[in-house]
Amino acid sequence: MDQKRVPVTSEGFVRLKNELEELVEIKRPQIVAQVADARSHGDLRENAAYDAARQDQQMNEKRIHDLENMLRNVEVVEESPASDGVIRLGSKVVVDFGGDEERYTVVGAIEAKPTMGLISTESPIGKALFGKRAGDRADVHAPGGVTSIMIKEVS
Repeated sequence: MDQKRVPVTSEGFVRLKNELEELVEIKRPQIVAQVADARSHGDLRENAAYDAARQDQQMNEKRIHDLENMLRNVEVVEESPASDGVIRLGSKVVVDFGGDEERYTVVGAIEAKPTMGLISTESPIGKALFGKRAGDRADVHAPGGVTSIMIKEVS
């Protein structure tokens, strides 16, 4: 099965690699120790600490598996300075969003963290901004309706 290549910034690639390394090198051994400690307390049928440690272990292993799959399919896109002013992957953008100034960095879908201002090219805002320039208006088509935003700055 041929997997679709997923674009990611070099910064996002490093973040994902660091997260994977932390989960494998630090978190996994800690959880294994917690499981062993909880197992040593006796009857596993009524051992809440053991159940919690096993659940943590399962969640950690799932995230490791997910990150390994993501990293297998990434295509690191080198962000070039926006000398032409066109918004692309890696662009930092300042927009006027209903009278409020918002700052975003346009990133690939797997590295998006909207609360940190990292918006995906596949999100409604990312789609609306992609390919535009400072001074352009962009219509954001979201579930709540269409909102028009003004692009103030691109770097």
